[in-house]
Amino acid sequence: MNSTEIQLKSRPAGIPTTDDFETVTISLNEISEGDILVKNLWMSVDPYMRGRMIDRESYIPPFQVGKALEGGAIGEVIESKNPAFPVGSHVSSMMGWRSHFVSNGEGLTLLPRTELPLQSFLGIMGMPGMTAWAGLFRVAELKPTDTVFVSAASGAVGSVACQIAKMHGCKVIGSVGSDEKASLLKELGVDAVINYKTTENLSQALAEVAPEGIDVYFENVGGEHLEAALNNMNQNGRIAVCGLISQYNATEPQPGPSNLSLIIIKRLKMQGFIVFDHWDHYGEFAKQMGSWIAEDKIKWEETVYKGLEQAPDAFIGLFEGKNKGKMLVKL
Repeated sequence: MNSTEIQLKSRPAGIPTTDDFETVTISLNEISEGDILVKNLWMSVDPYMRGRMIDRESYIPPFQVGKALEGGAIGEVIESKNPAFPVGSHVSSMMGWRSHFVSNGEGLTLLPRTELPLQSFLGIMGMPGMTAWAGLFRVAELKPTDTVFVSAASGAVGSVACQIAKMHGCKVIGSVGSDEKASLLKELGVDAVINYKTTENLSQALAEVAPEGIDVYFENVGGEHLEAALNNMNQNGRIAVCGLISQYNATEPQPGPSNLSLIIIKRLKMQGFIVFDHWDHYGEFAKQMGSWIAEDKIKWEETVYKGLEQAPDAFIGLFEGKNKGKMLVKL
């Protein structure tokens, strides 16, 4: 059995290009007792993967040049010598960027039989949905009286964070990079939307739509967005730092916000978080999210590229604003 995989050919400088990736065919070993052979059906591309392309120590090891990349994937078991994973069952893994793989089951999650589409376990029912839920409730300690500002608010995480906050009774403001994405957020019930690309002064625009100030900032962008949020935070506000996508492709260190002293003046709580640190609460999240979906209280968008060979373009598209909601590749 052969597998097609996408390897990191070179470490990107700035925004990745297709020249940084290489498609390779490899031969897989026959499965042994306890093993399974998985055919991937869906895979995810996520902004955090850009950080793994840099050779540096972080919370997760960097990708290696000449080796297959990794990421969330949903696959079907097509051959099995492991009774825990029968043929025809579906599994989630971090073995994306390849068509097939052999596993002894370690690190795989057997997916339940459900009416939900399989790819939802890479989005609303998976890491992005869990990230929004954990960031709001476990980090920002969300209250129904809060005014919430979400950057990158039309993305896989941001759009879910907006809807969760609305369902919790909050006033929600989102920042996006196009009028089309602004229209999408308004359809989701977001109270105010700022197109930061057409706004001359983001801090002033935020003050105009939130004259009462911001209690919670769900940070996905950094830079100008963080500075604007700090200017408009209320005393004892909370900032959940999920990502800093504006800095991921920087080729040199970026200047920090000029107003960090407001963290002290306003007694703010600012905490970075990694979703996997909260994964022991996945059952609680899944139960809550499942009920919201069943009651048609939450919606999600997907942008789908077709074919494994399109994965680099899908990944690069994240940094060009080409995704609405979750960016996925259907193999």
